[in-house]
Amino acid sequence: MTGRFAIEDITPVVAAGSYPARAVVGELMPVSATVFREGHDAVGANVVWTAPDGRRTPFTPMVKGENDRWHASVVPDAPGRWTFVVEAWGDPFETWHHAVEVKVAAGQSAVELANDLETGARLFLKAGRFAPRQRRDELFEAAAALRDTTKPLAERVELGLSLGPAMAERPVRDLVTRSPAFSVWVDRERALYGSWYEFFPRSEGAVVPDAGTDAVGPPVHGTFRTAARRLPAIADMAFDVVYLPPIHPIGRVNRKGKNNTLTPTPDDVGSPWAIGASEGGHDAIHPQLGTFDDFDAFVARTRELGMEVALDLALQCAPDHPWVTEHPEWFTTLPDGTIAYAENPPKKYQDIYPLNFDNDRNGIYAEMLRVVLLWVEHGVKIFRVDNPHTKPTDFWHWLIWEVKKVHPDVLFLAEAFTRPAMMHHLAEIGFTQSYTYFTWRTAKWEIEEYGRELVESGHYMRPNFFVNTPDILHASLQYGGPAMFAIRAVLASMMSPTWGVYSGFELYEHVAVRPGSEEYLDSEKYQLRPRDWKQAEAEGRTLAPFLGRLNELRRAHPALQRLRNLRFHHVDNDAILCFSKQQGADTVLVVCTLDPHNTHWGNTALDMPALGLDWHDRFRVVDELTGASFDWGQHNAVRLDPYQQVAHVFSIHSQTS
Repeated sequence: MTGRFAIEDITPVVAAGSYPARAVVGELMPVSATVFREGHDAVGANVVWTAPDGRRTPFTPMVKGENDRWHASVVPDAPGRWTFVVEAWGDPFETWHHAVEVKVAAGQSAVELANDLETGARLFLKAGRFAPRQRRDELFEAAAALRDTTKPLAERVELGLSLGPAMAERPVRDLVTRSPAFSVWVDRERALYGSWYEFFPRSEGAVVPDAGTDAVGPPVHGTFRTAARRLPAIADMAFDVVYLPPIHPIGRVNRKGKNNTLTPTPDDVGSPWAIGASEGGHDAIHPQLGTFDDFDAFVARTRELGMEVALDLALQCAPDHPWVTEHPEWFTTLPDGTIAYAENPPKKYQDIYPLNFDNDRNGIYAEMLRVVLLWVEHGVKIFRVDNPHTKPTDFWHWLIWEVKKVHPDVLFLAEAFTRPAMMHHLAEIGFTQSYTYFTWRTAKWEIEEYGRELVESGHYMRPNFFVNTPDILHASLQYGGPAMFAIRAVLASMMSPTWGVYSGFELYEHVAVRPGSEEYLDSEKYQLRPRDWKQAEAEGRTLAPFLGRLNELRRAHPALQRLRNLRFHHVDNDAILCFSKQQGADTVLVVCTLDPHNTHWGNTALDMPALGLDWHDRFRVVDELTGASFDWGQHNAVRLDPYQQVAHVFSIHSQTS
């Protein structure tokens, strides 16, 4: 940064400006900078905010905080690439105001202040030339008063000293210094806020009874038409995104059997992530699911119900994928002449060939772009990207922004459970959202520490808190009972603006394939797994109504649709977590147990300013889960019995006397 004044440590800036920061339409985006100058004269700062269509907000004032740190907030109202510049400038009015105020208080006379009075008069005349008529007259009057030697000194300076607000609206700025321009990519709101539901369409098929008996026969492969019957129930739970694992033909060579065995039977359906067979590859639909017309109808039905489809993008191939024979150079050939399959030692994925992006870069890049745009044309605007950390990051940077050039509303979720540096870099280069370590954060201190970390990186990395996935059944769910399912749902849905569940979570599915494993027994990745939703509902074995209520609260409370407003509050019990979110007049306070087995008491010590309140205020809280109302202040006693209620989700209302 070069110029008359210092402008340092500007935020939000990603990788020194190499990549754009992120926001969504309507989001309050904080801009901060350290601004200072030599000596004692006053300095001011503002933000210049430019929209993708060239609309310009030339002056958004910044407010000075501690240690020369200046702050402002801007709100983008359209998607696309925005830019902002921080301007620093000498503030002659504040310099004059401070000097005169101090000298008058010290008892200096009008004669001693003659130069100050004339400086002020000239300053107000200069400001008046550019002010609206109402302000202009007031400024000219202040200038005249300063020059009126017939009045006492106090009267001469009174009006001028009172014009701080008027001068702040249109300040006189000297020696304006500008920072470089920094970019912010603004997405549609779904990039930050949404509730995801993952399910396998192939499991939503008919269950055929054996002829002449009451026994239930083998499950039948589902189709898009049968899967569409599940959509109203998902909409009733107020989910926004229906995420489908890969829907393409599945390879037959080295196909995995049930529970990931290497000895499949002819009836085994294989893993959807082993993409490609004689019927086609990434640009084809598994013939048992239906046709493109069936898929289009599924997408349309999802939209009718107020949701949208997210599709898995897994850039890998089964050994019999058409690319293997058409473009063998796209893969890694081993010394013995065979193609290398995927490995994550000690795990082996014999049914998957990874692409080698260093072979025929142009060919691979062009084909991947074609595939993505094909699905976009069929109504898919969200892609959950499988294992992006195993592909070159420069490829993702190219692909994402090539897609956004023509479809800026397309979103990409990174499924990258990997090293923090890689996860953050994927977010920097363009991924809209990221899976996180939330699944493995269960202790109070871990959750608070991780929540603060995500808030700090919220200007580019947006979390998606999935409570489970087809690959991940955390030990807490295996042994925590139904209460733990409710606890994890509360934490995910209330802490993160985007969260998700994998089908079966609402039925408390919790059995692992073996002790110490996070993989499901009879994993749906390798077999059809139809569920009797109606029977579970009739028997009360479902968390669906609770999930629906959580999602309804998310829709009703704007505070829950944001990330950067997450604040934690002290409770003197490590088994109870307390946090809040505030957006304008909307404040939500959550108190949740972390113990699914025992009742706990705790005492809060709320951070009242974080709730928009003074330390001594009393206020009314309404539990949005039960309707109960309480009179609260900073210190409150709470009791949570996991067999009755795992959490309070309070909305904060008017103060009480």
